[in-house]
Amino acid sequence: MSTAARERPTAAAGAASEQPSGAHERRAAEYRRRGWWREETFLDDLHRQARLRPRRLAVAGRRVAESRTDTLDYGELDRLTDRFALALLELGVGRGDFVAVQLPNRWEMVPLIFASIRVGAVIIPISPICTEEELRHRLSLTEARVCITLPEWSGTPLAEIATRLKDELPSLKHVLVVDGPLPPAGALLFHEHFVAREREEQEGAAVRLDGLALGADDPFVVLFTSGTTGLSKGVLHSQNTVHAAVRGYVDAFGAGEGDGSGRGEGWVAAVSTPLVHYSGFAQGVLAGVMLGGTVAFQDVRRNEALLDLVERYGATLLYGPPATLADVAASQRAERRDTSTLRHVVIGSAPVLEELADEVHETLGARAHSLWGMSEAGPVTTTRPEDPEGWAARSNGRSIEAMETRIETSEAYGASAAEVAVGRLKVRGASLALGYHRRPEAFEAELGEDGWFDTGDLARDDGRGGIRIIGRARDAVLRDGQVAPMTELEAVIGSHPRAVEAALVGLETAAGQGPGNVIVAVVVPRGGRGPTLEEVRARVTEAGHDARFLPDRVELLPALPKTLTGKVRKAELRERYATPTPA
Repeated sequence: MSTAARERPTAAAGAASEQPSGAHERRAAEYRRRGWWREETFLDDLHRQARLRPRRLAVAGRRVAESRTDTLDYGELDRLTDRFALALLELGVGRGDFVAVQLPNRWEMVPLIFASIRVGAVIIPISPICTEEELRHRLSLTEARVCITLPEWSGTPLAEIATRLKDELPSLKHVLVVDGPLPPAGALLFHEHFVAREREEQEGAAVRLDGLALGADDPFVVLFTSGTTGLSKGVLHSQNTVHAAVRGYVDAFGAGEGDGSGRGEGWVAAVSTPLVHYSGFAQGVLAGVMLGGTVAFQDVRRNEALLDLVERYGATLLYGPPATLADVAASQRAERRDTSTLRHVVIGSAPVLEELADEVHETLGARAHSLWGMSEAGPVTTTRPEDPEGWAARSNGRSIEAMETRIETSEAYGASAAEVAVGRLKVRGASLALGYHRRPEAFEAELGEDGWFDTGDLARDDGRGGIRIIGRARDAVLRDGQVAPMTELEAVIGSHPRAVEAALVGLETAAGQGPGNVIVAVVVPRGGRGPTLEEVRARVTEAGHDARFLPDRVELLPALPKTLTGKVRKAELRERYATPTPA
């Protein structure tokens, strides 16, 4: 194991197992001194909020199809945390066990997060859009003891699949089903076991829970990666590595602890992303509880309805990917809602185009910010309120306080003194994960001797101490010695009126002159007819991009092949559209 790998905190079985080095101890002391790491936990935050502001709204979870919203104040959330924790104990869940939660954005997810901390268990958030093979992999890798799921989702019989896996996996002892009719044989009704009985009121309940909770440096959550090149990896975080990211995220927008004194005061976040992903789980739920604020979400993607949450709960921050925010802005033009409380619109997962930033500001009255992050470190860079107007369309921002970024250039990516150099983006700091669960060698392979983690992305300096993401290194396309700005080009092409989204891939020519000589734009058409090659090239030119990066071909697909976290499987596209090579 390298020195850099040993500098990470000791993790659960299968992650880094050697004792922390003196270098790590010095670094950990610095992280604590700066407030990025702490002795308190998110459970302590919940207890504090329940004591100081028990009637403050903590969670608002909209059930779109049922036209209802489930809410929890801090007093209720604290009480349900104990109730759920006692329910977990009755299922035999103990310290170090793993609890899988396969749910959409439902209120039940929130007390389950804190109940797992309460009993010393590690939570595994899993999307309901998950293949049986991938679910088997995740439950087997973590040896989850409990799986909480739905009867079905988008036509997939989730409860049946999980129950079948329970018979196959010795470690999986219980499957519990949220909502719906009677569960399959061998499964339990979630609400009957977790919600119906007020266990926290029973004599001795507090004693049973005493001393079980996870510490700030203990393994806390496994967040699975996209798995673009195979089965996904489980990113293992402690509460401190997540706290460093969350603290830096809220500080970037000047958030203070909410006082609960009135509508729109403090931190009220409307989150469009899944609670099983880092953005919803940490930047949504955990940030809200840490600050004593409110997090609002809905269980299905209904972008035009997000503004109802903003208006009803006085949201101060709205988070989502570009396509979501474009829909939100269009919805506001069609039917105006009161967005006067909204101060920040944070856009992640893809570049922010200038026209989107302008549209957000014009329709919502809030400034758009660009954020870049990853499961291994959470939100790493973001633009700030003090940046120049429109900066989100030119940069992914500079790093949060707890993290550092570095761009390592090389001739492989066309490094040139004449143009802005592009290189591999590396990150280091307090929010970097403990490792990959039971895949320590894969995590260590990305760590340099000095502790820098290779993100696999290409980036350039934005000229103000921040970065601009170019694309994935493995998908790089070079033209005349310069790397094509793939993520920006995809955003531009995907914003065409006759496109839903787009992906670019570079192919070898028939003459075998090397990768990237042919740029293929794969477009999902809107309304049945997608843009022509001429229209795509005109769109790219109008956006101000260099003519050398104009696509050579346009191919149309009903949908892009994607991972469970929404990343495009470009290897599949390259194989599908590969130009035949000569015999």
